[in-house]
Amino acid sequence: MVNATGTHGTRTALVVGGGIAGPAMALALHKAGIRATVLEAYPTTAQGVGGAFMIAPNGLAALRLLGLDEQVRAIGQPIQRMLMDDPNGRRIAEFGGVPGLPPGLAMWRTDLYAVLERRLREVGITVEYGKRLVDVAERPDGVTAHFADGTSAEGDVLIGADGVRSTVRTLIDPAAPGPRNTGLIGLGGLSGHTLSGPAARTDTMHFANGRQAFFGWWALPGGGTAWFSNVKRAEELTAAQARETPAADWLARLREQHAGDHPAAEILRGVAPEQLVNVGSLHIMPRVPRWHRGRLVLIGDAAHAPSPSSGQGASLAVEGAVELARCLRDLPDPAVAFARYESLRRARVEKIIAQAERSNNEKTAGPAARLMLRLVAPVAVRTFLRPEKMFGPVHRYQVDWDRRLTA
Repeated sequence: MVNATGTHGTRTALVVGGGIAGPAMALALHKAGIRATVLEAYPTTAQGVGGAFMIAPNGLAALRLLGLDEQVRAIGQPIQRMLMDDPNGRRIAEFGGVPGLPPGLAMWRTDLYAVLERRLREVGITVEYGKRLVDVAERPDGVTAHFADGTSAEGDVLIGADGVRSTVRTLIDPAAPGPRNTGLIGLGGLSGHTLSGPAARTDTMHFANGRQAFFGWWALPGGGTAWFSNVKRAEELTAAQARETPAADWLARLREQHAGDHPAAEILRGVAPEQLVNVGSLHIMPRVPRWHRGRLVLIGDAAHAPSPSSGQGASLAVEGAVELARCLRDLPDPAVAFARYESLRRARVEKIIAQAERSNNEKTAGPAARLMLRLVAPVAVRTFLRPEKMFGPVHRYQVDWDRRLTA
């Protein structure tokens, strides 16, 4: 494929990062007829790493384009409705799904990673581990990536799917901002506590506005409960640093801040220290001015990292991967393809990030503000906070893969 100026289309790509975004990017490129290699900095796979999250309907639509619809549904728990609860477990407000769309799926990050990894093997995409990127040399017709182990790799383009602390982002723009600490430590996991009555419904996710802090949970089909919460911590901690504090100490802190909250207190009493998932400080990315330069481009959290409050992190990463592959498929000049990709994505992701930041502010609110939220929420839901208005524009979005782009 050659354009009018003689520029060859993209035939090979180096994808830096082997989490969720990187494998999704490689699979999308494979669908577009572009050969990809995934290069992961860590020496082993990400199997067993990370907690639970939601894949929203827009994320499911993107995964469907990658041929992973059945596999993802097999590992996910359908969530048909979301409830806002008060500290005593009483319902404040209820949200159903967006009419006409499938329910979102709650799942564990390690299970989604396993699905992606298996698909990479099936289609023959190479994944190399222990490849920590240190520099990139660009040529008019391609790039050479240099790694800390002294090796290098070549491709037509290089795609940074290397997360909030992206090396590729700093290579594109040395002045690029880094992640901003939200002041919250992300904690979650499994509890042996099994709920009864209406609370045992497995199609419902609860967001409890506790007396001191937020608490989320949902009942599991086989018994037990999955949960997540946050602890305020101004000091920024990596996951490794956070885990230097014993899990029993974090659990004690959680139990103290949720004392008297129902059913949070009971759920937390059923958590063993080895069941605690601690991801360290939660981050949100400030606006990244440059998503691409030359033959380098960013996707996923490297370009835009909404906090977990958005429920959109993984969905946006897969969505963006499919859109970027579409642009590279149709537009032979990488610079033109990258610019089109950014024009199709930036406004959407930045609006979602802004909404997530407002949710973070609610989570860190004091007792008076939390009480006010509980008072106004029922009225808001009855009047203007309808599912279509709240989630429709985000959840209905689909990449139009079959429509060809022109320069």
